[in-house]
Amino acid sequence: MSLIARLLTAYLRLVEKRRLARAQDPGELRRAFARNARLFFHPPRGTRFRETIVAGLPATEVNAAGTGPLILYLHGGGYIFGAPRTHRALLACLSAQTGCPALLPDYRKAPEHGFPAALDDAMAVYRQVMHRPGGVILGGDSAGGGLALALLAEVLRQGLPQPLGLFAFSPLTDMTCSGASLRDNAERDALLPAGRTGEIAGMYLQGADPRDPRASPLFAGFTGASPIWLTASDCEILRDDTCRMAARLRDQGVAVSERIEPGLPHVWPLFHNLLPEARRTLRLLAAWISSLSPRSADS
Repeated sequence: MSLIARLLTAYLRLVEKRRLARAQDPGELRRAFARNARLFFHPPRGTRFRETIVAGLPATEVNAAGTGPLILYLHGGGYIFGAPRTHRALLACLSAQTGCPALLPDYRKAPEHGFPAALDDAMAVYRQVMHRPGGVILGGDSAGGGLALALLAEVLRQGLPQPLGLFAFSPLTDMTCSGASLRDNAERDALLPAGRTGEIAGMYLQGADPRDPRASPLFAGFTGASPIWLTASDCEILRDDTCRMAARLRDQGVAVSERIEPGLPHVWPLFHNLLPEARRTLRLLAAWISSLSPRSADS
């Protein structure tokens, strides 16, 4: 692990993990994440952003003139915080490496809008773009990664045209919070406080069944799905959400690329300006995206 990764991990553990452990106001979480995004996350020079409306939702377009498939990206934040602006620099970096434009919808958040509002919004946006001539690639991180997987499962269930593929960074796939890493990595995780996972899940579910596959894609059906690329860190509490998800997908015959990286913080690709490990992960992902063929999706 690089020296800068060690320093960043120490900062996250001392400052951000403590903030997440004690914050009670969703507005406070949203403001803190927005401040951190302005401080840490910067797009490549020449990136073009455009604010728009898609399926009635505010959204951000990244390099809309790109000629590759559209990356439909669902940002993380526990279904409570985060926004297109906090993640657009990450997508700008990925867009620059792949030539693909990206779209980041601002889906509704809990606790103001509980389950299944986020999925309903994601599905509405997907229906707007699913016939794009160059195809669509789904992506997301953390809760947004779980949301992308839940969206793919709904696309399959409803018989809609499939995306070319899906990628997710450290996805949240199990709202029952039953993964062993939730306990085993409670101290090792540099960012996420394990003690608040049930509370955060409850704020989103608001009484819904945590085993509902629309909330926990770990329990969804994916037979016939397009290729999927997943990554997580070995020391984060959501490690097993990725490992078990990958195993379930393979059991259903899905082509899965799974990468478990050592020692890195939750959703480390966000720190592509700082971490050589983040830049390496994005290069690997960009190569996978470039390998996707339109024949991977339903015509």
